[in-house]
This record gives sequence, C-alpha cells and structure tokens, in this order.
Amino acid sequence: MKEYIIETEDKIGRLDKVVSLLDSNISRTYAQKMIKNGDILVNGNSVKESYKTSIGDTIKIEELIVEETNIKPQDIDLDVIYEDNDIIVINKPKGMVVHPGNGNKDNTLANAVMNRCKGSLSAIGGKIRPGIVHRLDKDTTGLIIVAKNDLAHINMSNQIKERRVKKTYIALVRGRIKENEATINMPIARSTQDRKKMAVDKKGKEAITHFKVIKKYRNFTLIELNIETGRTHQIRVHMAEIGFPVVGDATYSNGKNPFGVSSQLLHAKKLEFLHPTTNLRIELEAPLPAEFKKVLDVLDKED
Repeated sequence: MKEYIIETEDKIGRLDKVVSLLDSNISRTYAQKMIKNGDILVNGNSVKESYKTSIGDTIKIEELIVEETNIKPQDIDLDVIYEDNDIIVINKPKGMVVHPGNGNKDNTLANAVMNRCKGSLSAIGGKIRPGIVHRLDKDTTGLIIVAKNDLAHINMSNQIKERRVKKTYIALVRGRIKENEATINMPIARSTQDRKKMAVDKKGKEAITHFKVIKKYRNFTLIELNIETGRTHQIRVHMAEIGFPVVGDATYSNGKNPFGVSSQLLHAKKLEFLHPTTNLRIELEAPLPAEFKKVLDVLDKED
C-alpha cells in the first residue's frame, strides 16, 4: 500500500480531493470509488469520501498505480454487444483485467478499447482508466460499460451511484440452497487478515445482494443475482459467507474446484440502464461462456 502523512495545510480538506492531490493518477471520481470499496484508509479505518483530513493523518492507498503516463492502445479482439457515440458495452472474457495496475500493464480491456476507439474515451477515470465506469473481476465474465466522453461517464457513474443500473449475474455455487430466493445484507471491507481479499465486516461498507434459484442440483445450485451495491468481490464474498461459494473461485472457495474450471463461474449476464444522452432504456444480455455452459451440461446429464 502507498502511505502518505498529512503534514501541510494544503492537504487538508475532503478525502476524495486530497487523494487526487496526493496521487495525480487517481481522479477525484475514482478516489470516491476506492474510498467506498475500502481501498483507501485513514489512520487504519474506512471513512466516507467527505471525511476532512487533518495534520498527522495517515492515508493508505491500497491499489498500486503503474508509472507509465499514457495507456498503450493494443489490437485485442473484443466482443462488442453495443456501441454508439457515447458508450461501448463489451462482453468481457475470463482472464482479462479491466485496466492497467500493479502487475498488469498491458493486454487489459482498457488497452483494447483505447485501440478500438482511437483514443476517443472519457478522461474522468484518469490516464490509465480511460472511460472505465465500473469494473469486473479479472475472472468474472460478462457485460461492462465504457464511456466515450466525459458527459456519458458522469451520467453513467451517477446512475450506478443512485442504484438505477440493474446488474444481473448468473453463478453456479457449491451446495444445494434450500430457499428459492433471499437477500444478503452484510457490510464488506478489506480483510484484516489478507489485504488482497475482502470480507464481511460490521465496520465495512453497505453491501446488498439479492438472489433467486434457477435450478437446484444434487450438490450445486444455479442462481441469478442482482446487486444494489458494487463492492469489490461482493457476490463472491457474500455467497462464500453464507456457505455457498462460487464454483471455481480460487480466493473464497477454500481451494476447492470440483470441475477443474479455469475461473469462477460468475457471469454478468444482463445490464439495464438509461442511455446517457437519449435517456432511452437500454437492456443488453451476454450469453454464458463456453466453460460455464459445459459444466451445466455435465450437471444436467447427471441430474
């Protein structure tokens, strides 16, 4: 983690603004997202973006930023589900990191979109996150929105913040869930045991996940999920916490991988939102990836 100590009066103010002053690679908007996700701590604690810093405060920033000044366009195939002058929606494959970061300088979704859009993307996300409105984990597949201009970015970010973007996921979890549907309302914060992981923590940020059962197998359950909040690893943490970890999740499934899949079987299947310019309702879907479908075929035959 990067660590800063507030020593001068010019660094006193709202935390989100101060973070953008401390690290020029982090925009104020992105700092707000990091603060909400627990990626930025003040004196070891999670606080609100409106927290006012004081002399002597220690600010720790979890995410390491690559040092290159501009993201490099790379010719990488993209599965584009929707595109116009304001946004592009992509069906992200497993194994693709959304933007450059520590250990991932190239071959990210941002590199690919930068190439496709010839550099015409929103600058709000900063130099290495052009157009990135929200994120998906590296091994989570499915729909992700990228903004081509600042107005679209601001509009989409506000829709997400105000919980007006409906995100629907499909997951296969270990264990047979008795309920047909339920809501998990458990706060999430950075794990105190392992800083690379998230965990349910009463001191964490609000996290709400709704799920309903699609199909029950002998030892597994296929579920559909909607998230009200967008905490880091939210679905994976919540399902593991209630005893039904996502199949193939190397981080939260105690190393168990009954089908030997190469990534967790979690897919962002559907997005519903208002177009940032026309205000028309947009509904988009992405099919399940081949590996996910293959596992379901095996379970259907056994069933």
